Amino acid sequence: MALTRRAALFGAGAALGVIGTRWMGSSNPSLDGVQIITPQGSEATLNDASLLSETPIFKHIVVTDPPGDALIAALRAELKEAEAAGRPVNLSAARHSMGGQSIPRDGHAITFDTPMVTVEPGAETYTVQAGTRWHQVITALDPMGLSPKVMQSNADFGVASTFSVNAHGWPMPFGPMGSTVRSVQMMLADGSLVTASRTENADLFGAAMGGYGLIGLITELEVEAVPNQLLEPTFETLPAAEFASAFVKTADGSTPMGYGRLNIDREGFFDDAMMVTYRPIEGDIPPAVGSGFLSKASRAIFRAQPGNEWVKRRRWGIETGIGAMLAGASSRSSLMNEPVITLDDHDPTRTDILHEYFVAPERFGDFIAAAKVIIPGSYQELLNITLRWVAQDPTAMLSYAPQGPRIASVLLFSQEMTARAEADMARMTAEMIDAVLAIGGSYYLPYRPHATVDQFRRCYGRTAEFITLKRQVDPGLRLRNALWDAYLAKD
Repeated sequence: MALTRRAALFGAGAALGVIGTRWMGSSNPSLDGVQIITPQGSEATLNDASLLSETPIFKHIVVTDPPGDALIAALRAELKEAEAAGRPVNLSAARHSMGGQSIPRDGHAITFDTPMVTVEPGAETYTVQAGTRWHQVITALDPMGLSPKVMQSNADFGVASTFSVNAHGWPMPFGPMGSTVRSVQMMLADGSLVTASRTENADLFGAAMGGYGLIGLITELEVEAVPNQLLEPTFETLPAAEFASAFVKTADGSTPMGYGRLNIDREGFFDDAMMVTYRPIEGDIPPAVGSGFLSKASRAIFRAQPGNEWVKRRRWGIETGIGAMLAGASSRSSLMNEPVITLDDHDPTRTDILHEYFVAPERFGDFIAAAKVIIPGSYQELLNITLRWVAQDPTAMLSYAPQGPRIASVLLFSQEMTARAEADMARMTAEMIDAVLAIGGSYYLPYRPHATVDQFRRCYGRTAEFITLKRQVDPGLRLRNALWDAYLAKD
């Protein structure tokens, strides 16, 4: 099986998209722009970014043309066929999830690869087809002097998938990307098309935002844009214990973009922090570009970290020293136009695993204290932790920030692809989730399914409401994936 390994650059947030596919059978194009892969028996599998979620599927449908009558007919046909056979359906783009959240076991996997962005002159929003990737949005908005209001920190994820996993980015002082979505069009399990927003079918909108495709098949979104800006970075090093209070001060609306990092070498583990903020400056805004020299040059050092504390210390010194001095002004869109492949590790014996935890700024010190005890006691190699600001999210039914703003800690581990390493990762994850829940925090759902059902329910207080609505709009449970199977199916 040919698989492409993807590393999440410096702990970027996750979304869904195609990583690996295997099938045996015939390719039968039945409609323009709709390619149907019909496997033989159980030989078809899909995987995701962890490379640990190889899952049998019945059929893989790849859609390459923008939505229209043919696509709507094809989606309805797949839902009808799946219903007759009792098989699940799931729609995705790039499958960057890590625990099968984008894969329907023994079902119909639909992949959208439909780049289409519509921007009206002078508009504050743009309309995007579900399979469009963020770099394609940037390409469409950039000539008009616009930029995505919020997107993930990497540009090869699908826009609808970002909404579906309720992913956030590092523009400030906003909440998740879903907070910038005005409306979505989606097909429910019965084949009906609905429009959902905060005022129309608001319950469906809140459930679909961070609903992992379990509510409907999203085909189109209306999303907010902002003027592009020329931004200049400022780097500040400070004790980790002082980071939260300093970060809060940047969330007053005057800082368009910002993030933090912590030192990860074991000698000074999580003792020191770096805060990077971007402020607008005057000057011509250059066209948006992709990965810059510093990002590409950092790969060798970044990938030399496992088992080498000296390299981890050197990387911290470079980032807070010469790296900060060499960083210059950039456009807002260029800063976000970074592919996830930049720091690919090319090591078939290891895989990159993300964790993400959300805590109130006043409890960030408690998070650091817990992580200092739990993480060094594992066998896992922590490569990076990135800190981001997330405003309160009162809309998503499965919100990870329902009661106030949060500091998001995105941790990137390099894990051996062995049973021992997976068991150790599961143990460490469960300990981290318990510690975060104890201080009123939450954890993010697109990663390895190591949380217990009890931890899931304690973290996401509206789970029962979500399940009730899901069963109302999808009584046959046609839209399913590993997240539903592991945590929601028993109710």
